[in-house]
Amino acid sequence: MFTLHERLASDTAPVAALTLCEVLLMDNAAWPWLILVPRRPGLREIHDLAAADRTLLVEETAAASRVLQRLHAPDKLNVAAIGNIVEQLHVHVVARRKDDPAWPNPVWGSGLGERYAPDARDDAAARLRAAFTDGPLG
Repeated sequence: MFTLHERLASDTAPVAALTLCEVLLMDNAAWPWLILVPRRPGLREIHDLAAADRTLLVEETAAASRVLQRLHAPDKLNVAAIGNIVEQLHVHVVARRKDDPAWPNPVWGSGLGERYAPDARDDAAARLRAAFTDGPLG
């Protein structure tokens, strides 16, 4: 049975449920930052997914990237499955701008940013949710 890791649950807000993944908004107002978590129990690495699920993960990551591109027009999108702290398989999709607080360094472990105000987090999640449902993501 799939259960979201407690750290992911405490550090994110729900956005959407895709075919394979839960899409979550990272609670860090410095960057538009999505996390995709495949709803499959016990996975740590992308290669642990069945072949069809690996393909679906790539497509859903691309869809999340397109949503962030459309809403935020970033200079670059960073996509990574790191998992050094949270072992549950998850993929980060982060919209980066040349004027963001960590540019050009990675956001992971930077210690920069702060949590959204609750209303701002809810608004950001709602805008993202609408973008996932408003039109074709392919």
